[in-house]
Amino acid sequence: MTTTAPTPARASTETATDQAALRFGSLGGDRPVRAGWALFALAVGGFAIGTTEFASMGLLPQIAAGVGVSIPTGGHLVSAYALGVVVGAPLIAAFAARMGRRRLLLLLMAVFALGNAASAVASSFGFLLVARFVSGLPHGAYFGVASLVAAALVAPDRRASAVARVMLGLTISNIVGVPVATLAGQHLGWPALYVAVAVLAVACLVSVLAFVPPVRVGPAGATASVRGELSALARPQVWFALVTGMVSFGGMFATYSYIAPTVETLAGLTEGGVVWILAMFGVGSTVGTLLGGRLADRALIPTLFGGLAGIGVVLALFGVLATTPVGAFVAVFLLGASGSLMLPALQTRLMDVAAGGQSLAAALNHATLNIANALGAWLGGAVLAAGHSYAWPSRVSVVLPVLGILVLATGLAVQRRSQTPSA
Repeated sequence: MTTTAPTPARASTETATDQAALRFGSLGGDRPVRAGWALFALAVGGFAIGTTEFASMGLLPQIAAGVGVSIPTGGHLVSAYALGVVVGAPLIAAFAARMGRRRLLLLLMAVFALGNAASAVASSFGFLLVARFVSGLPHGAYFGVASLVAAALVAPDRRASAVARVMLGLTISNIVGVPVATLAGQHLGWPALYVAVAVLAVACLVSVLAFVPPVRVGPAGATASVRGELSALARPQVWFALVTGMVSFGGMFATYSYIAPTVETLAGLTEGGVVWILAMFGVGSTVGTLLGGRLADRALIPTLFGGLAGIGVVLALFGVLATTPVGAFVAVFLLGASGSLMLPALQTRLMDVAAGGQSLAAALNHATLNIANALGAWLGGAVLAAGHSYAWPSRVSVVLPVLGILVLATGLAVQRRSQTPSA
């Protein structure tokens, strides 16, 4: 084993020895075990984030009553969290550029834990609104940095699969975390949700400290800086990828935002059936994420196009499939699977085209997904407000993944015209 002589000066981030070790050339047989536990630790954070984001929607009536506001006013709590994601993702990724990646992950989880703990003890709407905004700040930056760290922990041809394993925490939270936290909130009071999430955040923090080693991300020899991160914004391919994700997932959210009344009206499901429908969406998302990671490792760009086409086909058929209970479960499974199929590929694509601004680009991906959520909810609401049935939001929103295909194809054409050899 080759060793490096120690130096008296220590960098403010990771040491050269740590960075070399994380390439695993000196770790031999420890590599799969160490990487596996590290990816699990990162996924715990995704599980906590998914639980607080989606279970808050399920407990909105109880939360609103607890702080003395109407349900429509309580909806601003969901918006405050989303605003925190959109604001925090680029700012944290850019201005924490010189911080070690593991140290940044620990800081993000600490802020997330504090934000949810503060949410649990909130007794007024104003205080809870601020606490939810603070809780959302680390969301996008965490997934962005965790994806980069995950990709650095494995061989280059396994990057998308590693990113997918981090994202599994988010998808599995819809199967396990959200239903359990919702039930706990219904029986123990809504603060129990945020207490549970704060505990999960602490568990993630401890796991990252124990299993995630220091790691350098980005191009070899690159020096992290605010200017380097912001350079991603000057790269057209970064914007093509972000817009592709935003419009495509906007189509999915145009249907999913109204999934409960949709399946109740079209398929005749009860409120109890809606709970299982939501779990089925989580199952579909988990399957899509796992499959998408493997496919993206083999053929990244075709996986992106396949995911976009899949979303379009599912949206076009959703209004027909969801007219029976069995069809509704199939349609929701496919909706979750098709959307998640392209997520690891999209995240990896952003890493490839962002050069020195990988952290910012990866974090912006999750900020734009929250914009997609708002865009989709607005489009679906506009269709319903125009007097159309619940079968129509999915049909109208087919235009968005089609637009995503056009944006992605245009970006690739621009890249080919001006291309020097790229990642």
